[in-house]
Amino acid sequence: MPFLRAVAANAVFYLGTLLCMLVFLPLLLGPRSLLKRAAARWAYIQMWLIRWSAGIQWEIRWLENLPRQPGGNSHKSDPLHGMILAVKHQSAWETFGLLPYLPGATYIMKKELARIPIFGWYLSRVGNIAVDRGQGAKALRDMARRAKAAVDGGRQIIIFPEGTRQDVDAAPDYKPGVVHLYKQLGVPLVPVALNSGLFWPRRRFARYPGTIIVSILPAIPPGLPARELRERMERAIEDETALLIAEGRAALSTR
Repeated sequence: MPFLRAVAANAVFYLGTLLCMLVFLPLLLGPRSLLKRAAARWAYIQMWLIRWSAGIQWEIRWLENLPRQPGGNSHKSDPLHGMILAVKHQSAWETFGLLPYLPGATYIMKKELARIPIFGWYLSRVGNIAVDRGQGAKALRDMARRAKAAVDGGRQIIIFPEGTRQDVDAAPDYKPGVVHLYKQLGVPLVPVALNSGLFWPRRRFARYPGTIIVSILPAIPPGLPARELRERMERAIEDETALLIAEGRAALSTR
């Protein structure tokens, strides 16, 4: 049964993505706003297909912590503020699972993804920011320049501060890119914790039924010293992630 579930989940994910890419091809020639709405629709379809095929559900907690205009209040009718979301990265789920909730989502991604035929066209066309990690300081400057233009337009920058997916129990490994962005952009930074790796493990074929919980933590205001920002961000993400993993494992143990 676990093997069949994994086969079904992987099949619907990749085949569903391929089908959507073919159907949405004409949108590559249209306005970016239309393509972003299509991307959010694709993400939502995938989330429901994964729920149906693998029993993986999702819960987004504390959406009200996202800063909103004007004045960063929490009224749901107000547009979202330009911001940075520093998201824990344990699986592929969070690379698309936030799209339905963030209309201006702009991912910081490695440049290699933009080179994937067709799929890479979509990633670039919706405005994601590709980073050539081999270029060091130059890559950071280019990333900050493009991200500044995005947040000035009210978009939300999503960055995985550890750079790549981590195993559920791996020690934290935060990279300097997120701190550089925070210093350059002058916008709030929102820590985001999750437990997706329990159900969609890193670099594994298996899929396990359960509920992925994403916790959006209170925003850290702009202007803090780099060291204080890093400590507050890492402590918030890691402490909340530990709680979510414990919650997820407790739920799994009762099955």
